[in-house]
Amino acid sequence: MTRQPEITERTRRNLLEAFWLLYRKNGIQRVTVREVAAKAGYNRGTFYEYFRDVHDCLEQIEIECIPGVDELPPIPEGPAVSPELVESFIALYRERLDRYDVLLGEHGDPSFRRRLIDSIKASVFRALAREGAPAADARELDYLLEFELSGLLGVLWHYYHTKPQGRPEEIFAIVYGIKEGNTVRRVQGRLRGHVAGR
Repeated sequence: MTRQPEITERTRRNLLEAFWLLYRKNGIQRVTVREVAAKAGYNRGTFYEYFRDVHDCLEQIEIECIPGVDELPPIPEGPAVSPELVESFIALYRERLDRYDVLLGEHGDPSFRRRLIDSIKASVFRALAREGAPAADARELDYLLEFELSGLLGVLWHYYHTKPQGRPEEIFAIVYGIKEGNTVRRVQGRLRGHVAGR
């Protein structure tokens, strides 16, 4: 009996991994319970002991992919969107690259991006509240975090989608180049060079 929870968790993981292999290849509309159960080596009855349907599998995977407050770094004094937070988020993204590449892609779940951003914002606000930060600028901070996290997610997805073996330092340089306005200046310089070369 002591092994039962272990076996139960292994069965659940096997079903989730079978679902994921089918989902990443075909999208949610083309995945059936029968296929997931067969791929994992179980029958449909076993599947329904663990999940309501294939959407429940997707939801469980997404929940696992959303970082908890303990996975984010301590919020330092100064700007809430700090280099430490960005570096930590890059590390989390890289760690979950296999999942994020699909979930945030064009065939992923559109609501996942929203839930991921909201979860990280909530973690930042909780951390600031613990530090006794004033709530007066909460609305402005909410917009700042929305802007920063949306942009960071977009850059990370694009970077790893086009260059899967990329180095975190390279992404950090890109992100901070954008934040400091270097990217805009470089684009303007290239446009001027292109026009001059005509």
